[in-house]
Amino acid sequence: MIGIILGTRPEIIKMSPVIRECERRGLDYFILHTGQHYSYEMDRLFFEELELPDPDYNLDVGSGSQAGQTAKIMTGVEDVLVKEAPDLILVQGDTNTVMAGALAASKLHVRVGHIEAGLRSFNRLMPEEINRILTDHMSDYLFAPTENARKNLLAEGIADRKICVTGNTVVDAVYQNLDISRKKVSILKDLDLKSREYFLVTAHRQENVDNRARLKEILRGLLGVQKEFALPVVFPVHPRTEKRIKELGIGIDGLNFTKPFGFLEFLQLESQAKAVLTDSGGVQEETCVLGVPCATMRYDTERPETLNVGSNVLVGADSRKILEGVRFAVTRKPGWENPYGDGIAGKMIVMVCVAAQSQ
Repeated sequence: MIGIILGTRPEIIKMSPVIRECERRGLDYFILHTGQHYSYEMDRLFFEELELPDPDYNLDVGSGSQAGQTAKIMTGVEDVLVKEAPDLILVQGDTNTVMAGALAASKLHVRVGHIEAGLRSFNRLMPEEINRILTDHMSDYLFAPTENARKNLLAEGIADRKICVTGNTVVDAVYQNLDISRKKVSILKDLDLKSREYFLVTAHRQENVDNRARLKEILRGLLGVQKEFALPVVFPVHPRTEKRIKELGIGIDGLNFTKPFGFLEFLQLESQAKAVLTDSGGVQEETCVLGVPCATMRYDTERPETLNVGSNVLVGADSRKILEGVRFAVTRKPGWENPYGDGIAGKMIVMVCVAAQSQ
């Protein structure tokens, strides 16, 4: 039996190709949803939208301190693993769910497979970086998305025999879910937008939205983009971020604030944008796969492949650099090489898991 542990929407997205492959093969597996960001009730639509089976277990741990949330996840995961006794578990990415799930499993001598292993920002001030490193060093199977990620793992003394370069499940997920999106939503028409004639923005990282000076610079940069290009700047904003923006008291009339979108709506917007401005790791990958230029509002990234192929540029939280970065990004033609594989990562991961079960 395979246990699939996830807790955030990005994990659901990137695990979706693995879940679909388990379904296709008729494998014995279960899904455990920790509820790290949202309760399953809030994520139910997300599973339905992506045509995925309901989770078998829901922990509903909610938000909390780093230690408090991690402890709740470990306790809940341990109870399920003792009951189910899987051959191995799969975790994806760098959240508290990933690290806590891997730690609970390894202490019960349940084998761990880490999807998206080997990513490094080399910035240990980010809690995600700590989660990545710890999870990789607890894992029995390290599914590295790129050769660069494999080199990071080898440099930390992890045995080569544990590493499998699979490509990134984001490629599978983008292609599979874009097909679903085209059938189910028409968000450009709903928002009266034209293809390649708008910018899309996402900003959620604590270091950006909870820092008044940085948030103000980001907003000034976005207003500069809108003024120079005279195109809509669509910004689906989380209620918490919206509250922070209102507290700043600066004019934001040039920006199109919207409610957060479902993933299928967002994916469609992302695929047709002139360029995307983000502080999200996953969006850096998705835009690279979709052939859409990206400007990342951070000073470092654990996705250096996007910089190397030219799909992405780092602009930090500096209004001048944001505008300069967008000017550069829109001159890029989408002929860059996709560094994340050919869309069969999910199949490769499940193939390794099936082989592992017989050992």
